[in-house]
Amino acid sequence: MIAHSIKHVAIAYHPDIVEATLEAANIAAFLEKSGIQSYQGLISDQELAKRLIAKEFDLLISLGGDGTMLRAGRLCGPIDVPILGINLGRFGFLMEVRQKQWKDYLPLLIKGNFWLEERMMLRAQQWRAGVKLGEWEAINEAVVCRGKTVLPVHLDTSVDGRFLTTYVADGLIAATPTGSTAYALAAGGPILPPELRNILIVPVAPHLSIDRAIVLSEGSAVSITIQTNVNAVLSIDGQPPTELETQDCVEVRAGDHNVHFVRFQDPGYFYRNLTPHMSQNPSIGNQK
Repeated sequence: MIAHSIKHVAIAYHPDIVEATLEAANIAAFLEKSGIQSYQGLISDQELAKRLIAKEFDLLISLGGDGTMLRAGRLCGPIDVPILGINLGRFGFLMEVRQKQWKDYLPLLIKGNFWLEERMMLRAQQWRAGVKLGEWEAINEAVVCRGKTVLPVHLDTSVDGRFLTTYVADGLIAATPTGSTAYALAAGGPILPPELRNILIVPVAPHLSIDRAIVLSEGSAVSITIQTNVNAVLSIDGQPPTELETQDCVEVRAGDHNVHFVRFQDPGYFYRNLTPHMSQNPSIGNQK
């Protein structure tokens, strides 16, 4: 465990979860009794983003599901603000604290009885004719895939400047170890320990192409070039897609920043939680 001074806390919540506003108010009142000031707002709140960038907060509490945590991570990773996730959503793979447990865990937080788990982020760039059109940071993955047309895309793929293969597939996922339990897992990829700093590449529905996931060496980068006129898109952490054109190149490498999650259990929590998470999927009604 580590000591970490918590004086000012941001509480961010998902706009579509009915009970989130009330829960945020309850948490703020609890913190206030311990002398901790807080700010409450939607995870999409521009005022929240401005105040985070201004370094006004020591911690962000994320109320929602994994999607809310991902958005919180993209906000907080670049500015080194740790995140405590409280699960109000369905799955909560990234979260340790459930909705009814926060009264048990916040006293530990206030006393400094926690540790910070560091997870890598990705940096993805879109290039066209030598011009960079966009740059994004991701916690889970960057995905290059077919758009509206139901045809496979042809993707020339290189690792560290060396040609690997041309994938003919619905898409190609470049994921972090965090993302290895998300879309990459659904596409048949392996589960990687969260502390690794390797990029995982996984083809989606490959046709007469390499059909196995590949774990790249730490520090390696992958380049994906569109080699077909079929509509293709780039999606970062499941966000709305960016249109790609033939010969566009998407470069993915380890980012310059890390995201830090507040943890109370020992580091072995990840393996203990695998089976419970894998054996129930709330989206199809398998809760136990």
